[in-house]
Amino acid sequence: MRKLVIIPTYNELENVSAMIDKVFSLEEEFDLLIIDDGSPDGTADVVRRRQQEFPGRLHLLCRSGKLGLGTAYLTGFRWALEREYDYVFEMDCDFSHDPDDLVRLYRAALEGNDVVIGSRYVTGVNVVNWPMGRLLMSWFASRYVHIVTRMPVRDATAGFVCYSRRVLESLDLDGVRMKGYGFQIEMKYSAWKLGFRIKEVSIVFTERVLGCSKMSSGIFGEAFWGVMKLRLRTIRGKQ
Repeated sequence: MRKLVIIPTYNELENVSAMIDKVFSLEEEFDLLIIDDGSPDGTADVVRRRQQEFPGRLHLLCRSGKLGLGTAYLTGFRWALEREYDYVFEMDCDFSHDPDDLVRLYRAALEGNDVVIGSRYVTGVNVVNWPMGRLLMSWFASRYVHIVTRMPVRDATAGFVCYSRRVLESLDLDGVRMKGYGFQIEMKYSAWKLGFRIKEVSIVFTERVLGCSKMSSGIFGEAFWGVMKLRLRTIRGKQ
């Protein structure tokens, strides 16, 4: 099975080389696609140098500026489908997602699950070093998504996800509307509405040590209103 990990980056000079080493040291073989949004700190230059060590496995796409998390993943999904990968993973570059968990997500996918989510909330709250305000915002956001959409997912905003090829082929990638963290909700919701099997695997999420967080209030605002629109689109579609 061919497996691709997609990692969007913006100013991840302090993390990207260590992440490359870690992913390629795993017991399962994963290819890696870095999608860099014009990082001024030289993130892409580091990846270009490292490509010589991992020919055919380490890939780089460079974009002209910060075009949004969702558009980066959509670009990566299309790239993966064109190259016939069987499983495609989303992951952050800052080690908030433990790369060792890629193997656990993959093995859960092999059990017949179409979407496997690295979940912070499936067994309580597994988040390290977040301030209480941000933790509560994230937890209540997932509860809000569950109440509004009725989707049986505890961590709807999770960004550590494995999609099978057949999910990505079935979804209307051109029709995905949310571009920030709401993108994560929309992808899971769309897969669930199509009847795909979703499984949450418990992970521990650790706040980044190096670099700066990309989170903003605008990202949560898009997600809040976008969830309402998702639900309304579903209701109208049934009429």
